[in-house]
Amino acid sequence: MERLAGARQRYDWGSTTAVFDFLGQEPDGQPWAELWLGAHPNGPTHLVDASGDASPTTLEQLVAAEPQRLLGADVVRRFGPQLPYLLKVIAPGQVLSLQVHPSLEQAAEGYALENEAGIAPSHPLRNYKDPNHKPEMVLALEHFEAVAGFRAPRRAAEVLAGLESRLARRMRRSLVLNPTRFGIRQVFSDLVSVGSRPTSQEVDDLAAELAGRLGRGESPSRRVDANAVAMARTFPGDPGIAAALLLNPVTLRPGEALFVPAGSVHAYVSGLGVEIMASSDNVLRAGLTTKHVDVPAMLACVDYVAAPPVRPAPEYLSHATRAYYAPVDDFELLVTDVVRADGRVQVPGRGPRIVLGLAGSVTVTTPSGQEVLARGQAVFVGADERTLAVEGQGTVVQADVP
Repeated sequence: MERLAGARQRYDWGSTTAVFDFLGQEPDGQPWAELWLGAHPNGPTHLVDASGDASPTTLEQLVAAEPQRLLGADVVRRFGPQLPYLLKVIAPGQVLSLQVHPSLEQAAEGYALENEAGIAPSHPLRNYKDPNHKPEMVLALEHFEAVAGFRAPRRAAEVLAGLESRLARRMRRSLVLNPTRFGIRQVFSDLVSVGSRPTSQEVDDLAAELAGRLGRGESPSRRVDANAVAMARTFPGDPGIAAALLLNPVTLRPGEALFVPAGSVHAYVSGLGVEIMASSDNVLRAGLTTKHVDVPAMLACVDYVAAPPVRPAPEYLSHATRAYYAPVDDFELLVTDVVRADGRVQVPGRGPRIVLGLAGSVTVTTPSGQEVLARGQAVFVGADERTLAVEGQGTVVQADVP
């Protein structure tokens, strides 16, 4: 069992307070978007030494030195000698980019093509940072807002009903004339593509209409309008604001989860959560960002089939532990709540685990010893340790491999 020091990601959309508060640190006035716990090279997680400081050794190096022991033969056989998941604390203080993640096949092909083109892995214009897919699931720790996946075309048209701006009328007309996924595809691609995208003024006019009807209490979907207004405050004139009207609004209360499969267009708007995903940093963006945007590459990965957002319900494995299962092989997420009267509680799971404290003080016990986790502290437990138990008063979240 090894204590971990997560990697800090200072993206401009991050909250200036949420992660600091989670870790019990004083804010420094700068955004802190994500805390990474995993073995991805773009956010190295370091081991913690005996003095409590981050050591030069990373979790990636530790795993690479003994993959069979730390990952287990089954994980190595299925995923190779690498940790298959990445665990994060994520804190959007403003909307993230309108984005999509590639499938495994798309990621492998895109990564190979960019390598052949001689684009450096760290180049800001590179789309594919690795050859892996990036399905992901977020578990809300606080109220969390997002948009994810396309609405049924008729529902999207209803959101636009009654609006008189030029852009709103054009979008609604297209959806009414072609209320299929092909209609959604046409409207979405027209909104984000360079040759057909609306002007900044057209987007601003639409945003003003949405803000007006929200203020008058006339909105057919307050969440849709509120999300669009929030986006317009940060990225005025961005066509992604209009594109977001085509997506499902998602509100998560603490303890609720959202799964985002490959190909699902989405954007996180606000909140604090724990996020788990396949170990990848592949993000294809179409707007609402200061980062690299590649609309053709993004559109090539989009799934236009309308569907409600995937919200995994917890499955209770015991009185203390509930599991959030995603329809992928790379990861699963377990949450365990303990009180002192429970004594020592066994936590199910297998393979390599990362355990993160969410609340209180919890002692983690494995065959190699014990570690006490406060909120924001984490440990890595190798597959060879097999069993894991917790006790104390608090909550931990565990990432592992199904």
